[in-house]
Amino acid sequence: MASKPGPLTRWPWHDLGNYKYALVAPWAAYSTYRFVTASSDEERDLLSFMVLPTLLLRLLYSQLWITISRHQTARSKHKIVNKSLDFDQVDRERNWDDQIILTALLFYVVNATLPQAQGLPWWNSKGLVVTVLLHVGPVEFIYYWLHRALHHHWLYARYHSHHHASIVTEPITSVIHPFAEEVVYFILFAIPLLSTVATGTASVAMANSYLLHIDFMNYLGHCNFELVPKCLFDVFPPLKYLLYTPSFHSLHHTQFRTNYSLFMPMYDYIYGTMDKSSDDLYERTLQGRDQVAARPDVVHLTHLTAPESVFHLRLGFASVASTPLGVGGATSASAGRLALRAASLLASPLLSLFASTFRSEANRLDKLNIETWVIPRFTSHYTSKSDGYAVSRLIEKAVSDAEASGARVLTLGLLNQGYELNRNGELYVIRKPSLKTKIVDGTSLAVAAVLHMIPQGTNDVLLLGTANKISFVLTLTLCKREIQVRMVNKELYECLKQQLQPEMRKHLVLSCSYSSKVWLVGDGLTEEEQMKAQEGAHFVPYSQFPPNKARKDCIYHCTPALLVPQSFENLHVCENWLPRRVMSAWRAAGIVHAMERWDAHECGGRVTGVHKAWTAALARGFRPYDHHQATTHGGRGEH
Repeated sequence: MASKPGPLTRWPWHDLGNYKYALVAPWAAYSTYRFVTASSDEERDLLSFMVLPTLLLRLLYSQLWITISRHQTARSKHKIVNKSLDFDQVDRERNWDDQIILTALLFYVVNATLPQAQGLPWWNSKGLVVTVLLHVGPVEFIYYWLHRALHHHWLYARYHSHHHASIVTEPITSVIHPFAEEVVYFILFAIPLLSTVATGTASVAMANSYLLHIDFMNYLGHCNFELVPKCLFDVFPPLKYLLYTPSFHSLHHTQFRTNYSLFMPMYDYIYGTMDKSSDDLYERTLQGRDQVAARPDVVHLTHLTAPESVFHLRLGFASVASTPLGVGGATSASAGRLALRAASLLASPLLSLFASTFRSEANRLDKLNIETWVIPRFTSHYTSKSDGYAVSRLIEKAVSDAEASGARVLTLGLLNQGYELNRNGELYVIRKPSLKTKIVDGTSLAVAAVLHMIPQGTNDVLLLGTANKISFVLTLTLCKREIQVRMVNKELYECLKQQLQPEMRKHLVLSCSYSSKVWLVGDGLTEEEQMKAQEGAHFVPYSQFPPNKARKDCIYHCTPALLVPQSFENLHVCENWLPRRVMSAWRAAGIVHAMERWDAHECGGRVTGVHKAWTAALARGFRPYDHHQATTHGGRGEH
């Protein structure tokens, strides 16, 4: 919201949520019915019929700009403003589609009320000339002075400050305005459209092309990476007065009192409001940042989970990615979930075309550059024996790429550290003993996070799951603390018992009872097993994936995780099912490893040390996180 919201700040359909699209439905149904049932081409109203396809095209077009822009800024080379983008901005810009809906409604209304706007031809070249002249003249000129007026303290505080709250712009920042301000812009942009209607030169193609042109130029100016080639200005120098660049407009968001023009900088030159650093910033940004300074120190290697997780990435739907996977926003409503499923079925097959990882996120903590790379494969690929070798090769290539990029640490997230897949990462160290990048599976910190979630005063726990590295380290640590570890699985009991030192085995008990108040659960916890727990039992997962919740009378803790330091920058995406600003212990372990400059791998049989990892994490600003606590404090984990 603006700092001092004025009249008509809120959009009329603000409280409707995603149901706002129902406002378009009657118009779309009626125009489609008229078009289909018309007896001749002369009676078919093409302009009205094309409103819905144009709306859908603009939604897709906007999302493509979002994805491309976020991908480019994650790469960092041509990023303009290298500052942090946070959850507040994502929430503020969640309604970027409002202006698309408003355009559709106004097109329907104008078409229904103006006979001249009905039965328009597909194309009229005269309309192109009229539109260009009126845009270059009145539209650009009026916008320039309107924009300067909006920076007057009274109007700025009540309206335009909402737009300028975003210092680090994204394409959709361009359309984030209070309702009253957006209506004024629509009136301005309607000058060429209504003029062509009045002069009989209007056409369906020109009207919709003008909308797409405005979208393109708006998104271009706010994408926060430079992409306009310098050769255009070298070939035609006057172009610098007719076409702005992303770096040109970014100065308006950082300096505020310069570069007011809409898309054509000539009025800033004429009236002396051009920022003097515009040309220098353009050339420096186009050349690119120093790649040595921008290279990652830590790479977190993750992968996709369910098909809809494609859109939960930073490159996907911002509103979805800013909420935990399967919680809130579009993923909570059944209609939204079905829409995501349908979209993911179309997008998922394209991932098979990727032969390597792709960069999804770039963060910074103090002087540490942190990147998240994604293996373009789903959980089903990791659990399939036929796909296991191909997945392992992708991980190995990512390890090589991380070393080539100069990363000090690579963390293996989710199933990338499976023992059957690569022996918890040890396979890659064996194949390349001189590997400079340290591979971290995060076992020590994950175990420490699990121990923190166990209620104080607990004397015995029930351990369920499979025998793996984390279950062994967890059992060993509990036994050292003289906490009795019960097991009902004889195979798990025998396997862990063999690995323990003789003096520790007395704390390990094979039992047929499920009476423990604290259950430490790995993968594969069934609903049948959960039903055997007593009321009020604590389910504390030590697995990468959370268990399905079958009991309402028990307490479910989150997977091992920590709250990130407040200085952690550019974090505006939830990590899978974890709340905002909460990070899995495995991912945090790699960051701590790099900050402490530990010169050793933590993979295979290597362990950093539970106490050592926990103490270092707390010293570096990470804080314990427990889902049960977070539920009590509103579910955001920011207590």
